[in-house]
Amino acid sequence: MINAINLSKIFRTDEVETTALNKVSFTINRGEFVAIMGPSGCGKSTLLNILGLLDNPSDGEYFFLGKEVSKFTEKQRATMRKNNIGFVFQNFNLIEELNVYENVELPLVYLGMTASERREKVEATLGQMQIMHRRKHFPLQLSGGQQQRVAVARAVVANPHLILADEPTGNLDSAHGDEVMNLLASLNQSGTTIIMVTHSQHDAEYAQRIIRLFDGQIINENIKTGREASNSL
Repeated sequence: MINAINLSKIFRTDEVETTALNKVSFTINRGEFVAIMGPSGCGKSTLLNILGLLDNPSDGEYFFLGKEVSKFTEKQRATMRKNNIGFVFQNFNLIEELNVYENVELPLVYLGMTASERREKVEATLGQMQIMHRRKHFPLQLSGGQQQRVAVARAVVANPHLILADEPTGNLDSAHGDEVMNLLASLNQSGTTIIMVTHSQHDAEYAQRIIRLFDGQIINENIKTGREASNSL
């Protein structure tokens, strides 16, 4: 699904040049659950932005679903994103003026689906996420764990090939955090590919593979570290 070859990202100002990623290479196959770890400033978020087609690398090649996308225009990236990638953020990023149903429906509106198609998909996804009973509530009426469930529902409602999760439990207590991680693990067991940036070793143990970054470079990879294989397959 993903083949990154010598990806580099350099940020320049008039006085400073900062290398956020330095010749990073790896492959991620369909159906994997991969955690990316490392200290603050090591390049995790920069890498996630490139993998999510929110930004292009300064150098290197990025193959996604068989296409070399590293030089895509913003419009090309947006088209590829909306059809193939779902995002889960630490801060939920729900629209406060929309209720749960409307937040989850929004990606399908952008895809141009009919009202009946949207209703079928949204209701099925809310049921899967066990949040149907909150469909008419607004984000501020929900707990943090419930908000993140809605965010996950929004990410998966269009059946994307890839879910990118950026510190998905960062604003949750341990109980709600485990709820969200079990939800992601369940989605992965159903065949969804997941890449998650996290500081949490506990959360990373849900993954089949851990990629560790330091100063913009991969320093090691661990396969099926931590939790039993039953949680990562």
